[in-house]
Amino acid sequence: MLQIHPVNSSIETWNPSIEGTILSLFDPSPQAENWEKNVDQQILKIAYQFLRQIEASSDIDLPDLMAQFQEFHLPDDASSFDTYLESLTKTLIPHSIHTSSPRFIGHMTSALPHFMRPLAKLMTALNQNLVKTETAKAFTPYERQALGILHRSLYQFPDKFYDCHLQNSHSTLGMVVSGGTSANLTAIWCARNSSLGPKGYFKGIEKEGLAAALEFYGYQGQVIIGSSLMHYSFEKAADLLGIGSQGLIKIPASRYNRIDLDCLRETVAQCRAQKQHIIAIVGIAGTTDSGGIDPIAEMAAIAQAAGVHFHVDAAWGGPLIFSQQHRHKLAGIEQADSVTIDAHKQLYAPMGIGMVMFQNPQLAKAIEKHACYTVREGSADLGQRSLEGSRPAMSLFLHAGLHAIGLKGYEFLIDEGIRKTQYMAEQVRLSPEFELLAEPEINLLIYRYIPEQWRELAAKGQLTETQNQAIDLVNEQLQKAQRHAGRTFIARTITHTTRYGPMAIVALRAALANPLTTEADIDAVLDDQIALATQLNLA
Repeated sequence: MLQIHPVNSSIETWNPSIEGTILSLFDPSPQAENWEKNVDQQILKIAYQFLRQIEASSDIDLPDLMAQFQEFHLPDDASSFDTYLESLTKTLIPHSIHTSSPRFIGHMTSALPHFMRPLAKLMTALNQNLVKTETAKAFTPYERQALGILHRSLYQFPDKFYDCHLQNSHSTLGMVVSGGTSANLTAIWCARNSSLGPKGYFKGIEKEGLAAALEFYGYQGQVIIGSSLMHYSFEKAADLLGIGSQGLIKIPASRYNRIDLDCLRETVAQCRAQKQHIIAIVGIAGTTDSGGIDPIAEMAAIAQAAGVHFHVDAAWGGPLIFSQQHRHKLAGIEQADSVTIDAHKQLYAPMGIGMVMFQNPQLAKAIEKHACYTVREGSADLGQRSLEGSRPAMSLFLHAGLHAIGLKGYEFLIDEGIRKTQYMAEQVRLSPEFELLAEPEINLLIYRYIPEQWRELAAKGQLTETQNQAIDLVNEQLQKAQRHAGRTFIARTITHTTRYGPMAIVALRAALANPLTTEADIDAVLDDQIALATQLNLA
């Protein structure tokens, strides 16, 4: 169990009147500065006690944890922050998931570089709102610069292109959003509005609505096409944009976790014959379950031939562009009309920062909105072409990472993550207790535990559906037991793309992006699973 020890210190002078108490919370006085310095030292000590723990989590049951947070009455009086912080060290922090642990390798969340933590405090102190220049005067060009750097790394346009568009308020090279879901939604939103825009007497979908747009352009409906491994954010996009889940066409993926190109071509032809408007074709650069990468260049050619927007969801795999050794796996991504990349994944920024990049700097005008009190027409306000009406200066983390880690630093991180994934895959191959379910393409790995009675059949790939179902139950129990024990952590998913055909298989899933994870940690994770299986009589 994580052990967090509160640091008791009398660092707060408490005014007996409510007016004095509340005003003291906002006053940047010398006394407040000294108080904050003391609190900083206290929080830093608590944070490092947490960060140095190797366990992935505590072993408390969720119902027992919920019982500690049952109070729902708002306190009448303001309480001392000392008292509040002490309560956090008892109830919240010890049971928080240790996502930076080198043995927490189940989710796409990792350790952060040290400089991100003081930057978080600076971001809070500055409290900029990035949708409006009146609340983000310096941060507006600063954010555009960070996005331009990433755009240049992705699309490799000549310098004169960036001289023209980098700080041009009429251009949008990209947007900072809260994560991959918002990025994917924004990309599809732009694609839809652009493809059903004003023409002749028709004022466009933005003004006249979906039904009028489909009627004017002669369509019977609208669809998004991608592989069966698309992230579930596209289901949200289909819902929010009036496409509906039936309009989200999922093409089967091969056992190599890539879209079937022949099926894609046939589907595009069928949709056009049926007068279905194809809003976008979606390629994936790093599927969420196994890290598979679609044949992006071929998909781009199909989209271009059909005159359809091509979007690549590279929320996880996008940073491969920084690796000389692995960039070829994203061949064709520079042909995408839009690309999603999450900075809070493999750019090692804190949670809450994703991006969508646009090949055409004018595309985002399709969703432009204005108001008399903010994001005025002709202004440099970033909020005129984004979903959020308010958002923090998360680009501080992106800009800092691009400079403090740099191209060579990101290349090292990407290459090491993939190298360690190959190491884990080899350990799984060498262990009779496990079965590798897919050859890793980047740094996600899916495998499963095989009880001894079925190991010989598993080695030959001759398991029946009934036997696979029994093994599924074993792996569900094993993953839950590992999560509860808290020493190590591997996630769980369901895959339909194995040598057993389209059958649903429960898989254990590792994400190896944490720079602190060593081969010894990987061995410890696998050993922990074997030991737990024995304890649970699953072996």
